[in-house]
Amino acid sequence: MKLMFDLPKQDEAALPAEALGEKRMYCLPYNYENNKYAEGYMLFTDKHIYKLLEGKLLETYTYSEMSDFSVESLYGCSAFYAKVNGVSTMLCRINSGRNLPRYSVMVKACELLAKGDSDTVLKSDEPERFCPKCGRPFVVHTKICPFCQNKKEIYKKLWGMTRGLRFMMMAPLITTAIAVVIRFIVPFFQAIAIDDYIIPKNQQYGAFIAVIFAIVSFDLVHRTLNVIQSRISAISGNKFTLLLRSLLFEKIQMLSMSSIQEKSTGDLMGRINNDVSVVQNFITNLLPSYVSYILSFVVALCLMIWLNPLMCMFIFIPLPFAILFIVKFRKTMNRRNIRAWVLGMRTNHHLQDILNGIRIVKSYGNEDAAVNTFQTNTANQAKQDCSNAKLFDTVFPIMGFVIRLGSYAILMYGNYLMFVDPMTVGLVNQCNTYCNMIYEPIMQITTIPRSISEFTTSLSKVLEILEENPDVSDIDSPKYVKLSGDISLRNVTFGYNSYDPVLEHVTFDIKAGEMIGIVGHSGCGKTTLVNLIMRMYDTTEGQILVDGTDIREIAQNSLRTQMGVVLQETLLFSGSIRDNIRYAAPHATNEQVIEAAKLANAHDFIMSLPEGYNTVVGEKGYSLSGGERQRIAIARALIHNPKILILDEATAALDTETEKLIQDAINHLTEGRTTIAIAHRLSTLRNADKILVIDHGKLKEYGTHRELLDMKGIYYKLVMAQQRLAQEK
Repeated sequence: MKLMFDLPKQDEAALPAEALGEKRMYCLPYNYENNKYAEGYMLFTDKHIYKLLEGKLLETYTYSEMSDFSVESLYGCSAFYAKVNGVSTMLCRINSGRNLPRYSVMVKACELLAKGDSDTVLKSDEPERFCPKCGRPFVVHTKICPFCQNKKEIYKKLWGMTRGLRFMMMAPLITTAIAVVIRFIVPFFQAIAIDDYIIPKNQQYGAFIAVIFAIVSFDLVHRTLNVIQSRISAISGNKFTLLLRSLLFEKIQMLSMSSIQEKSTGDLMGRINNDVSVVQNFITNLLPSYVSYILSFVVALCLMIWLNPLMCMFIFIPLPFAILFIVKFRKTMNRRNIRAWVLGMRTNHHLQDILNGIRIVKSYGNEDAAVNTFQTNTANQAKQDCSNAKLFDTVFPIMGFVIRLGSYAILMYGNYLMFVDPMTVGLVNQCNTYCNMIYEPIMQITTIPRSISEFTTSLSKVLEILEENPDVSDIDSPKYVKLSGDISLRNVTFGYNSYDPVLEHVTFDIKAGEMIGIVGHSGCGKTTLVNLIMRMYDTTEGQILVDGTDIREIAQNSLRTQMGVVLQETLLFSGSIRDNIRYAAPHATNEQVIEAAKLANAHDFIMSLPEGYNTVVGEKGYSLSGGERQRIAIARALIHNPKILILDEATAALDTETEKLIQDAINHLTEGRTTIAIAHRLSTLRNADKILVIDHGKLKEYGTHRELLDMKGIYYKLVMAQQRLAQEK
């Protein structure tokens, strides 16, 4: 997010003389003053904070008199606080959505400035949530503003993606154009049939039959072309959808963890399913229809002008009233559609939360509360949808009637001309038919802007993923190496936000085949450390070496296929136990699967199941116990045969008997491998060659179990605390 805004000229003029010689660090807007909306600014220099509003200097704060900076969420807004001369003071109030993330960075920035550090300039990694051009919010989880996006650029990108399918995708448009032209020939022959044969009762049956045959033939050709257009559209649309979904899923697999974590699972699934479907529907159905509407309008209008220019004028009599009504009604329509969309999203989010956490819901007996909340959300959504349907189903038929008043005027004027002018019945019918062909597109053209907006927004959301550059990516010519297991960290610093490091200046070495334990309090950076070793993230500073090679020079696939992971929260995929064990080695034989299960102490319980290794574990493996899932995960790691093994709380939250079984399996798993084990139960690390103790993101102690006990530092206190807890039990 932007942390240096430009001060308005009137606020620049209000600054005191001393501010001109100070170094400007940050400048942020604030939004409320005296319980009213305001457009003020907070200027942060290396010496002071200046509060400015509409050309007036309201306050000046000195860092030397300030401490304990913080931001707090209030009712309807947020506030930036600090202690000034020991007194808690609200410095300014801000809009939570727009500026809370900016002032969260200012907490750390002001702490540094209060210590006299003006050389460090912090940056916000938080993406902007509002369009800098129009100020409207971006589409959720994107950087897309539907009002300011460059639609020409989007169409160019779409054209580039259709390479190989262009002829098939253009064929429906060409077919539609031909069908429209043929459609206008039919009224011409109808006029001939009426004027030359039906009205004068002409008994030249051969010629009359030829005219009827022509009408039927052209109508049949028109309908045949529509069928061809629909079939080609369906084929080309589905091929394009398959291409788009495949590209999108492949790109999501390549995204870095930080990028994926910024987006919800529902959002990513929505882009693959819903947004791609919107694009497909536009290309397959809406685009040919819109081409047909536009061509029909143009051709019918030209023919009406050619047949009777004065009669053509009647068509446009009701249009100004209809256009004025549409413009006025559009705001109401958009507001109601947005409200329905918000209520629908609220229902979907609640449904997703409940289904994902169904075990928690049942554990606390909150089924009734969940049902009531869901019913309330769906009732609100249904009420809004019903209200919208009633309004739209009332308004649009009335508007259709108003628009078609021109058709009635043409009938009246045409009948009048039949008495005073040689206007024929067939010609009146022909003009009226063309008039209806004009009104039909007019009724539908009003929906084009909204459909195009939905299409470009959905396509932009897809393209945003496809064009995103992963934070973690391979170099141009990465190395594919066979690892032995030596790991070295050199002055590693990392933070999920650049201004807030989780790990600082961590340095240590692990030799191939060693088992290293990592201990520390929750949130100290243990899991972050192993994520860096697996290169889920790149270090902010320093480097990580594997076998003497910087991991940024090694292909990610080469690095991770030689690593195995067993996590505390084991995830099993829907499928059989056999499929889950050989997930990391898809071509493993049944004998290898069974051998891995035996080493993981899983074979016996698997064989006790009704279908053995063919037992389907269900979603996330919840049909099995925690210990059973853990042993399958260990078997999965064993069959993978990794050079580097990572155990993240692999024996946590298990009973003593199950823990022993898993510990025995882990002992088989760690033989001859470089092993990094995170554990809260320190007794499981007695056999570790070395133990790392991390505290507040820094490596405080490093040595063997005995060496750390003799130091009587952090590790000693943790061991003693756990022993006392065990004795109390």
